[in-house]
Amino acid sequence: MVFKNTLKNIKTYEAGKPIELLVRKYGILPKDIIKLASNENPYGTSKKVLDSLKQNISTVSVYPDDSMYELKDALSLEHEVQANNIIVGAGSDQIIEFIINSICDKNSKILMSKTTFAMYEIYGKIAGATILKTKSGRHILDEFVVQYKKHKPDIIFLCMPNNPLGESLDKDDIYMFLETIDKNTTVVIDGAYQEFAKYKNKNKHIPPKDLIEKYPNTIYLGTFSKAYGLGGLRVGYGISNPNTIEVLHKLRPPFNITTLSLRAAIEALKDKEFVQDSIKNNFKQMKRYEQFADKKGLKYIESWTNFIFIYLEKNSKDLAQKLLEKGIIVRDMTSYGLNAIRITIGTKSQNDIVLEQLEALC
Repeated sequence: MVFKNTLKNIKTYEAGKPIELLVRKYGILPKDIIKLASNENPYGTSKKVLDSLKQNISTVSVYPDDSMYELKDALSLEHEVQANNIIVGAGSDQIIEFIINSICDKNSKILMSKTTFAMYEIYGKIAGATILKTKSGRHILDEFVVQYKKHKPDIIFLCMPNNPLGESLDKDDIYMFLETIDKNTTVVIDGAYQEFAKYKNKNKHIPPKDLIEKYPNTIYLGTFSKAYGLGGLRVGYGISNPNTIEVLHKLRPPFNITTLSLRAAIEALKDKEFVQDSIKNNFKQMKRYEQFADKKGLKYIESWTNFIFIYLEKNSKDLAQKLLEKGIIVRDMTSYGLNAIRITIGTKSQNDIVLEQLEALC
């Protein structure tokens, strides 16, 4: 078989290691494994969601409502936009794929931070586009401006807050940056962790309604995989002006999320107490990791997400492996060229165990 030449130099996305791997390889019981590598909600998901899934389990033989009317209606109320401003995908990364495929070919350019969500680059290279990156890992808008003026990219990705580093810019700074961008350049604001940023500091919150009204060339991305605890059901969404959404729908396959995924997302939006409690506990527990890093003299990035990024003095790959053998899954950042680990903030009992192991190993 002959494949596209653009695939030759693309690295496969490295997902967090699954629990099943430790069960098979090390014989560790699932109940003894702590998975803090993929930024899932350690508190699970809302009981209302689980009850709804049980009640609707018999619907798995039936295709979902492809108009996704009820979910779009709920998202419209949540973000104060219209249904025709919304597209739903199998995770927000599917929307990223739609955006890039709707714009890019071999003559296109995509600009992003040096260290950010890997799928921007992977989908961009698949489309044949040239990938441009800033010099710094974190989002420094002056560097984006320099690259923008020099190369005039077709798409700019801003991950706010940024995965995998955790930093975030103020809304006003992003708006000032957008004022400098030509309206023919699409700017994607990836808000996968916006619920966390909004809770911690309102200045970091980017309301989709204000964004798309002020800047019609922007697209906002959201997900149910993080704060809402639906990572296993894969539901994400994009919000933009109706013309953009209409184009993106041309790339959307029919029934692209499941019947149960649709129902779960609708119910998840209703249980605001669960989401707020999860986020509150997240930042309370995060302080323990910050205190640990300060005690050990380790640098870390202030996080506006549900994870913390810690630079290490010891080899991060070796440390991640030792933790793995203890049944603790964290994300080694060697693949990004960084001697660091990213740890999803777990529950109190999970963090008790992880911090005890880190104390012994660092």
